[in-house]
Amino acid sequence: MSSRTEEEKIGSDPVSLRKCMERELDPKRYEHTLGVAFTAAALAMRYGADMKKAQIAGLLHDCAKNLSSEKQLRICSKHSIAINAAEQKNPSLLHAKVGSFLAWHKYGIEDREILDAITWHTTGKPEMRLMDKILYVADYIEPGRNQAPNLPQARKLAFEDLDECLFLILRDTLTYLSASKTEIDPMTQQTYEYYRAEREKGGRP
Repeated sequence: MSSRTEEEKIGSDPVSLRKCMERELDPKRYEHTLGVAFTAAALAMRYGADMKKAQIAGLLHDCAKNLSSEKQLRICSKHSIAINAAEQKNPSLLHAKVGSFLAWHKYGIEDREILDAITWHTTGKPEMRLMDKILYVADYIEPGRNQAPNLPQARKLAFEDLDECLFLILRDTLTYLSASKTEIDPMTQQTYEYYRAEREKGGRP
């Protein structure tokens, strides 16, 4: 968008973002969003990252979830956002990429750290930065989650060793997706393989 309304110039104000998300998202998704923002800020506090950035990333990470699959596909087509085969089959996987686009063009976020964290919050990616890891982990362990595998272990580990928690979540996510025969984004597999190799050679994720 070449011009933004005042409502859309609220990227640096978490209070305004919360109000926008309350309007945009269904109640259950909004509660999840608040949980992710809270958890991301807590993890940022623990690991010395920017708490406000983490909070904003949490508030906006699912900002495209209210859009239909058709609209997300149209946005990708119109703005040349690359779609892989897994996303074409299961457009619900697109909400991270589209969410990053909306964070920039609709909500005025220009900080690359925040935009990248939103882009990769569902799949992860090799060589994730601290903010990427924080949002990825926060999305999995936020207080409203109750069905993900090994949640108590992941929640404890998140505040003790973020890298080990990241690897645990990647492993459990792939196991769950394989067992449920859900479409697996190739980036999720690539991310897991990257961090598994790092662990095997004694490096840290």
